[in-house]
Amino acid sequence: MNEIKIFAPATIANVSCGFDVLGLCLDTVGDEMVIRKTNKKGITISKLVGQDLPLETKKNVAGVAGLAMLEKLNLDHGFEIEIYKKIKAGSGIGSSAASSAGTVWAINELLGKPFATKELVPFAMQGEKLASGTAHADNVAPALLGGFSLVRSYDPLDIIKIPTPSELYATVIHPQIEVKTSDSRSVLKQNITLKKSIIQIGNLGGLISGLYTSDYDLISRSLHDEIVEPLRAILIPGFNEVKQNAIKCGALGAGISGSGPSIFALSKGKEMAEKVAKTMSETYKNLNIDYDIHVSKINANGCRAI
Repeated sequence: MNEIKIFAPATIANVSCGFDVLGLCLDTVGDEMVIRKTNKKGITISKLVGQDLPLETKKNVAGVAGLAMLEKLNLDHGFEIEIYKKIKAGSGIGSSAASSAGTVWAINELLGKPFATKELVPFAMQGEKLASGTAHADNVAPALLGGFSLVRSYDPLDIIKIPTPSELYATVIHPQIEVKTSDSRSVLKQNITLKKSIIQIGNLGGLISGLYTSDYDLISRSLHDEIVEPLRAILIPGFNEVKQNAIKCGALGAGISGSGPSIFALSKGKEMAEKVAKTMSETYKNLNIDYDIHVSKINANGCRAI
């Protein structure tokens, strides 16, 4: 196989209580990419449609992730990449992660899978480092593995795929403002109180347990961010109103998707997720803020050929 066309999915990172260690994969939102073998060594980005992003290999997350992978391989050829961006940069649903993960997943497929899927995560993390200054894995891991991913440790890297309850759906609304990941990280405090950390650890443990046991009530009780959300919420117009209305409507919980400005809600069943989407939409209409909105089942498989 010399060429492959793939779907590189959007993701929700943090999922309220799992800052930098928990993420989930979406099924109805994502980029498309075409990757093909070339005689020229290295990575060339030949086309980028949908976003004004650099084509220069070392300035593009896809190029950086691909080069990190090629450093581990002794190849006499390279790869050409076409990127069709459907995920807006700065939206908070893993735009850079989709490009990074999609590139290394596709190259691995074209080479006959020399790496296990989990082994691709460190390469994709290099794209995230270019995008945000931090090589975090909570977007690229679920984009590659599907479902929920828990980053138990960064050094050494230890990633665990978490089961997804069959009726769990996500609703994500993206207000048409941009919050850069680097700016969103700048508002965070480097030190937290013992009291806050105890609350956060309890919620993360509860959420993981709820996912394993399909306990939707436990999932709902655990979707609370004690540390990051209170600091970042001020960057997102109407956040508290959107969140409160989603929960009143019947969502299990809601929070900031990644670094924002997108807001996610998790619901039991597609019907409830669509009802929540309508409520979230109405909130932003009343605030006269344009938005995109998506309803998605959790994607169990991650990147895929199309």
